[in-house]
Amino acid sequence: MYTNAYSVGNKQAELEAMVHQRNYDIVAITETWWDDSHSWSTALDGYKLFRRDRKGRRGGGVALYIRGVLDVTGIETNDDEVESLWVKIKGKANKADILLGVCYRPPNQDEEVDNLFYKQLNNVSGSSALVLVGDFNLPDICWELNTAEKQQSRKFLECVEDNFLSQLVSKPTRGGTVLDLLFTNRDGLVGDVEIGGRLGHSDHEIIEY
Repeated sequence: MYTNAYSVGNKQAELEAMVHQRNYDIVAITETWWDDSHSWSTALDGYKLFRRDRKGRRGGGVALYIRGVLDVTGIETNDDEVESLWVKIKGKANKADILLGVCYRPPNQDEEVDNLFYKQLNNVSGSSALVLVGDFNLPDICWELNTAEKQQSRKFLECVEDNFLSQLVSKPTRGGTVLDLLFTNRDGLVGDVEIGGRLGHSDHEIIEY
């Protein structure tokens, strides 16, 4: 499950109830707006928390809740400007490990920071099983035709193509636009993608998969 929460702090009880009711293995969140003052409210019973808070200014932030029984390790990245988080979930039996990422790309992000993210993606895209979710704030992209109006969006599409990623969200996730995206590099790795429902007063739809 993935959601853009726009400040999780006041939605914690609702998030916890939803997670346990739906019995999710993984929950990815963008725009947590967490900082040190929210450390007390972030735990969910039965889940490991990975988080990356925005440094030096309000807003942003990404987090992953992963069911405690899964064998998962965080992957270090040194790009403080890029709001992304990567973990590796160990595959059971003879199945491949899954590399999972969550990213928040603010509107009007500099090309320089975009390029740092593309470098991150290039470094991890060799994984045999990769899933990436997040709010990329690129409303001018038409995913049906793989076209875009703006140069930065076209470069994003090039990066997606270069890393052999498929984008699986086909319905609007905020208003009439597709801002929240779900990528994978392998057929059959992600299925049953559904868009709908919101956390609190967030104006983004939840993506379930």
